[in-house]
Amino acid sequence: MMHDGWMNWGEGGWSGMWFGPLFIAGVLFLAVALLFVVRRRRSGGSTGTTNSTRTPRQILDERFARGEINREEFEQRRKAVET
Repeated sequence: MMHDGWMNWGEGGWSGMWFGPLFIAGVLFLAVALLFVVRRRRSGGSTGTTNSTRTPRQILDERFARGEINREEFEQRRKAVET
């Protein structure tokens, strides 16, 4: 049985056609990952402040401002923090 040369792409025929889309997907993934890394480094790494940089008084003020504690509890804890 004879085959035309243009239909038989190498020994594998159509089996090798998945390399192209796989390659393109890999390149796109690497490009997105690179953009993510560059953007994260430019923004200074992590966003927000860490708990270790805030003082107990700042944390207390934030909790009071958010309404997590009432004024009475705020005053009691503020006195404890300041002593």
